Amino acid sequence: MTGLSVETLAAAATGPITSAGNTQLGIAVLAGIAVIVVLITRFKLHAFLALTVGSLALGVFAGAPLAKTIASFTAGLGATVAGVGVLIALGAILGKLLADSGGADEIVDTILARAKGRAMPWAMVLIASVIGLPLFFEVGIVLLIPVVLLVAKRGNYSLMRIGIPALAGLSVMHGLVPPHPGPLVAIDALDANLGVTLALGVLVAIPTVIIAGPLFSRYAARWVDIPAPEHMIAPRPSAEPEHRPRFGATVFTVLLPVALMLVKALVDIVVDDPTQPVQRVADVAGSPMIALLAAVLVGMFTLGRAAGFTRERISATVEKSLAPIAGILLIVGAGGGFKQTLIDVGVGQMILDVSENWAVPTLLLAWLIAVAIRLATGSATVATISAAGLVAPLAADMSTTGTALLVLAIGSGSLFFSHVNDAGFWLVKEYFGMTVGQTLKTWSVMETLISVVGLGFVLLLSLVL
Repeated sequence: MTGLSVETLAAAATGPITSAGNTQLGIAVLAGIAVIVVLITRFKLHAFLALTVGSLALGVFAGAPLAKTIASFTAGLGATVAGVGVLIALGAILGKLLADSGGADEIVDTILARAKGRAMPWAMVLIASVIGLPLFFEVGIVLLIPVVLLVAKRGNYSLMRIGIPALAGLSVMHGLVPPHPGPLVAIDALDANLGVTLALGVLVAIPTVIIAGPLFSRYAARWVDIPAPEHMIAPRPSAEPEHRPRFGATVFTVLLPVALMLVKALVDIVVDDPTQPVQRVADVAGSPMIALLAAVLVGMFTLGRAAGFTRERISATVEKSLAPIAGILLIVGAGGGFKQTLIDVGVGQMILDVSENWAVPTLLLAWLIAVAIRLATGSATVATISAAGLVAPLAADMSTTGTALLVLAIGSGSLFFSHVNDAGFWLVKEYFGMTVGQTLKTWSVMETLISVVGLGFVLLLSLVL
């Protein structure tokens, strides 16, 4: 029989697969990341394929047997998809229900009806943050941009005054708050507590989004004063308001998984006794899969049925929500494979050895690594996955709070200075009708502000907690 069996792969993926020295490993890591960067930026190869090839190149450069490198990559891919794949799928279903039912429109219209004048940027950041919880960044942009353009046009607002707060709300949720794929992968890689990370993520996200959103938008509006492009203003996606879900029910559905996970974190702190019934119930209800599954099942009634959807329509909505996330799942899985390859070739121990002689704090080191990968690849998800794999050994002796803050430091670094190699850069540029220079002065500066401010608050919390 030829080929590698599952048992062989599993056995080969346990423990270090090379005894190369730190210098060779360092060169191998740089070469592996360089391969990924060049394939993504120069040859426009899909990130899944680039991460796969880069993982194999890493093993080769480190002097590891190819069979063991393949085993490490495969094991890491499988473990990552098993850990976060279901969560990504459930989040996509909830986001699709929210969009198709008109629930997102109901949240938007209700808040905008109560916000006037100077309150409008604050309303936009609130809308984006709430809607951004269950949605992927790109989906959130597509959903909110028509609203941003309509508000700017009808209210005669500067486009940047309205658009920057909305973009900041989406971006901060994407980088810092589970159940988004980036934070979830980092939590899984670092073995962090999801509830604690979620609580601290919200704590960091609130002041960060205020500074990078409504406050920064004042300056962005002066630097780039442009009207909403007429050709991008489209009809609202939900044409019949009477069939929309109610505002309260929609907000309840969106916040349900977050509330369940926060309750679990609170019970872990207050009770901290696995034998207690309340602890056992909280552990089950607050697990990310159950929390998101509960929100999806509830959403089928509070969103789908409330919008007049038949059972067939709800089933079709669920089916349509899963196809677009195939690429994300593959990228996240390949990133997990790259992480496992890094660990198995001994990079983790190398970082431990080298960092002992550095005066750079662990949180700052993690942020810098994520920044470097973000600048090179343009992908926040790739930056998060790769940085989490590189610094995972440093989290071994950290407290629960320290590990959660490490996840947030990586998340902050993954958002640093979006530029021309980031798909989000071009999405914002085209929707807002800006030049490359204008996009750099607004969107790119906003992303950098989120990254730096987020790190600042993470470091402050590390001094207090």
